[in-house]
Amino acid sequence: MSGRSEKIVYFTEAGPQNTDEVLSLALERAKERGIKSIVVASTYGDTGVKATEVFKGYNVVVVTHYTGFQAPNVQQLTEENRKKILENGGKILTATHAFGGIGRAVRNKFGTYEVDELVANVLRIFGQGMKVACEIVTMAADAGYVRTDEDVIAIAGSSRGADTAIVVRPVNVCNFFDMKVKEIICMPR
Repeated sequence: MSGRSEKIVYFTEAGPQNTDEVLSLALERAKERGIKSIVVASTYGDTGVKATEVFKGYNVVVVTHYTGFQAPNVQQLTEENRKKILENGGKILTATHAFGGIGRAVRNKFGTYEVDELVANVLRIFGQGMKVACEIVTMAADAGYVRTDEDVIAIAGSSRGADTAIVVRPVNVCNFFDMKVKEIICMPR
């Protein structure tokens, strides 16, 4: 059986200092694979703006925290960054997190975990960025921003910025266990 070897970059530390290299590595892989859709997590919008600059001409979907994540009625994406993302041709998705909707309400109210948060915690074994990357592609598929029959690149991080990128075949959240992470481009060690 013949296989193809791909380079995986492992960062010594998680964090925003990796963002520029993550975007560069992801662009290189998108070109190699003919991938046209990039899904990127961005809380305040800084990473989203950078992604829309790097991936000009691509279908860039910037996934934000839902309104109320930090505090009731608060949207963390800044208005300035929202405008830049849209001006650069990006799409913005603000929706309930696939792994933290009603299940989080059950935990907050009754002190017990539901399946969605268990899945999130299992994915965190591979790092916070990997969990978020898998989550945001399901959200983008559910919103109709990416197709489920085409590979996409998902970019996420551990707090601010980006430190993880994967090639993934997205699914709708109702088919989560059919998702295929095809390649790890980079992640923290």
